[in-house]
Amino acid sequence: MARVLSLFRPQPIQALMGRWKPAFCKMSMDSRAREVFAAAVETVQPDTVVRQSVERQEDSVLIDGHRFVLKHNLHVVGFGKAVLGMAAEVERIMGDHLVRGVISVPRGIQQTLQQHGKDHLLLKENSRIKVLEGAKHNLPDEDAQRAAEGIKQLASELTEKDLLLVLISGGGSALLPAPIPPISLQEKFDVTRRLAAAGATIQELNKVRRSLSLLKGGGLAHYAHPAQVVALILSDVIGDPLDLIASGPTVRSEVWPEEILSILEHYKLRDSLPKSVKDVLARQGPQWKESKDEYDASGDVLNVVIGSNTVALKHAGRRARELGFRPVVLSPGVCGDVRSVSKVYGLLARFACSREEPPPEIAAEVLRLGPSIGMETWDLCRTMHVLDEGRKEGWGATCLLAGGEPTVELTGKGRGGRNQELALRVGLELKGLELPPKGPLFLSGGTDGQDGPTEAAGAITDGGLYDEAQAQGLDIDNILSNNDSFTFFSHLLAGQRLLVPGLTCTNVMDVHMLIIPSIPITIS
Repeated sequence: MARVLSLFRPQPIQALMGRWKPAFCKMSMDSRAREVFAAAVETVQPDTVVRQSVERQEDSVLIDGHRFVLKHNLHVVGFGKAVLGMAAEVERIMGDHLVRGVISVPRGIQQTLQQHGKDHLLLKENSRIKVLEGAKHNLPDEDAQRAAEGIKQLASELTEKDLLLVLISGGGSALLPAPIPPISLQEKFDVTRRLAAAGATIQELNKVRRSLSLLKGGGLAHYAHPAQVVALILSDVIGDPLDLIASGPTVRSEVWPEEILSILEHYKLRDSLPKSVKDVLARQGPQWKESKDEYDASGDVLNVVIGSNTVALKHAGRRARELGFRPVVLSPGVCGDVRSVSKVYGLLARFACSREEPPPEIAAEVLRLGPSIGMETWDLCRTMHVLDEGRKEGWGATCLLAGGEPTVELTGKGRGGRNQELALRVGLELKGLELPPKGPLFLSGGTDGQDGPTEAAGAITDGGLYDEAQAQGLDIDNILSNNDSFTFFSHLLAGQRLLVPGLTCTNVMDVHMLIIPSIPITIS
């Protein structure tokens, strides 16, 4: 441990001169934090990520360094909460080279975009792309299944002269349900629901889901062969694993029935499976079937992640620098229980804000807890080294950025979400520290603009939260046990701490922000 903590020894101040020149900004820390969050969301807007990733050059298009010839041969399919805006931008770029398209989007999304003045994310009336709405409450339904059938039919009719552009974003799995016959949609849903309730991992759930689906696990690319397939992906999964985002419809993944049966046996579900599921899993070999011969699709598919939490954090850091902060990106993969996550953020704040050498126990506890919540030991060491330098050398305020998707243990029936509960818990961890601008400030917000079933994306907090709650007679323990963080922040200071950006039209998980003020140092 001593070896690790030695990383925090400061370098000579001469070596640090000129590295950081903080900009002067009259905005409050609260306002600047909101600006940084807005920048993170803005850079992963569906039309923005497509425009930055697809370059039209006369009768060709350049995507991720690959050039594709356009000869009125472009077809588009898509599924997910953000693909409507992605499709609108694709049609603007491609013009009459676009032949036709089918996209599956959440029920009511077109009306919602119109109501919020987001017309630039809507298709024109004469669009060649057909929009099908379904998956109410983010659950697969008959409407979404009909959309999936339309997408499958379009893909199946393509030839080697065609180019299929596949648009994928969060929520795509529910919007592309296509169970292998004779399995019904309800039977497939019941199997995966029971598996989740039994405690199966996300990897196991996805294996089972893919094994019962025609289009997931590379199935869509299978039906599109021999056309060239290019998938543009807006990732809402930690680490951007292509096979997990919308269950990987363009990423071939051979799933063997024997493996699936082993998983179902482990969770004691094998004997109670519907006859249709047993019949499908009784077939020999991987689940590839129907109209086309076996093939190696790897040369016909290009998967490109065009928007992610990492991209959002990168641009948030740029905005933070413009607003006078020294940006430091910790991790885009924060996960695990919010109680542990809040503890780490609280420890990092105390480590950075200490006017004296912080006790070594703080760093040791950060390194102990970090790996369990998706923070790599090296990233934590690097971050604490930078924070230690800033504290000892009197650098300007630091904006520590992270992202991911922590979890909340539901013990009550209140209104709230993981971001608001995380902000509340971090506020408790900061108790006793000075208030901004002399003390730290924390923000947690969902990039989709909706944290749980509330109109808020998250909240902003600092060391004054506990005293403010006490002054207003708010019972924090009861609030937390009832998972009622939205009610808490709505009452606290008349809702001033809530983060309410409105409809964002995108989703790359959450953004966490810990702003550390410049700590005065005493020169002896």
